[in-house]
Formats: sequence, C-alpha cells, structure tokens
Amino acid sequence: MADRSNPPTLGAVMRGIRSRNGWTLKEMSAKSGIPVSTLSKVEHDRLTLSYDKLQQLSQRLNIRMSDLFAEGEEESAPRVTGRRSIGTKEKAVRVTTDNYDYHYLCTDLRQKRMLPIITRIRARSASEFGELVRHQGEEFIFVIEGRIEVHSEFYDPVTLEQGQGIYIDSTMGHAYVVGEGCEEALVLGVCSSADDGLMDSLMSLHG
Repeated sequence: MADRSNPPTLGAVMRGIRSRNGWTLKEMSAKSGIPVSTLSKVEHDRLTLSYDKLQQLSQRLNIRMSDLFAEGEEESAPRVTGRRSIGTKEKAVRVTTDNYDYHYLCTDLRQKRMLPIITRIRARSASEFGELVRHQGEEFIFVIEGRIEVHSEFYDPVTLEQGQGIYIDSTMGHAYVVGEGCEEALVLGVCSSADDGLMDSLMSLHG
C-alpha cells in the first residue's frame, strides 16, 4: 500500500510509467518529445516540468495529466469515509502558467470532490490575463496576501482585500488579477465538482 503521508514525487511517477511500459529513457524520450537528459533529471528529482511539458507528456503518452501527480493503487477501491491528507506547500505539486503559480495540495488522494490549491497571482490586468477561463463546478477563493481584482462574465469587477473571499459558479467566465498597489497576491482556492474529472479539467486550461 502506498505511504499516504509521503506521496510519490513526479520522478517516481515517471519511473513507474516507464517501467510498466518497458521503455528505456531513450524510447520514452522519442515517444514524449522530451530530451533524455531532461527525463533523467526529472526521474532523479533534480528537475520538474513546466505546464507545457506536462501537457505535452500527457498528450503524447496518452495519459491523464492528473496521473502524473499521484500514483494510486491499481485496483478499483470503493469510496470510504475517514480519508485524510495533510497538505503542505512543500509537498504540493507546482504548475506554472502565464498568469498563476499553482500549488496543488493533497494530491495523494484520488477522486477528490474538492481540490485545494494555493495560487500566486501575477497578472496585473484583465488585458494581461487574456480570455476568461471556465470549467466545471464551483470554487471559493480566499485572499491570504495582497489584494486581488475578480473579473467575471456577468458582474462588474470586484476588489478583494486580504482576509476576504468570493464563491462563484466556475462555469461562468472568470479571471483573478493582482489588485492595485500590489506586485503579486497569494490566494487559497477550493474547487469543487461532482465530476471525478475535475482535476483533469483544471489542468487542461490554458493559463
């Protein structure tokens, strides 16, 4: 049984994928389009992969992006109550996009109905952010540090200060940008959906 207190690193997951398929590093490089030297460093936990590379890897190897974050047991286990996962930023899976630095927490738990994410917001305006994003479910965003401006499809922009939060329907177009007078902002987001594919949906979004 996997050690839930110490979820596998990306390197361990990559080694497992390669081992199950019987691939050499060279063969995995040819299939994924990622250099052998890069794959080797990732497998030895000396390097992580950018969002673009993770997306490329999942597409070319025909695996879900969420499968790159936590190797679960192969058998189909029934849902049980009493699950627990302690999330820390140090153990979080980091994904960097143009607008955000995401830190996905508690990735050792599969089939979660809620996804806790600590996000550092860098975009400073709606024009810099680009097109509003939409995905399944609902979300709650709480400002830990700084100030943010929330843009959404059906409402005027609203500013949230440290200690304030907002709950929205995630299918509505939305964007979070840094508020006036701040360089960056740090927020805790909790995304929720009845669909088990929520993490894959979020990971497929373009920045």
